[in-house]
Amino acid sequence: MKFCPNCGAQVDDNAVVCVKCGVALPNMSQKTNAESNRWLITLLLCFFLGGLGVHRFYVGKTGTGIAQLLTCGGCGIWALIDFIMILMGNFTDNDGNPIKGNL
Repeated sequence: MKFCPNCGAQVDDNAVVCVKCGVALPNMSQKTNAESNRWLITLLLCFFLGGLGVHRFYVGKTGTGIAQLLTCGGCGIWALIDFIMILMGNFTDNDGNPIKGNL
């Protein structure tokens, strides 16, 4: 779901011009590249430091990050589940936005 930066109307994800006000919509390719980088960083943090919950701190989930830190990633099980969720694109940040990337 995408919104027009000029009038705030909801527009189609593939739209290049807002139907309501006629303003050209910004190119979303830079955002996709940034999201892909964020996904890769989250994946690597989970792989190497998952037992410490560092990937959860990175995406803003401080409370569960502390819980993983204190339990060593739920004895590794919680960290493994997070790693699989990140790989599949089902992991979200603190605001509920999905963290997706391309393998």
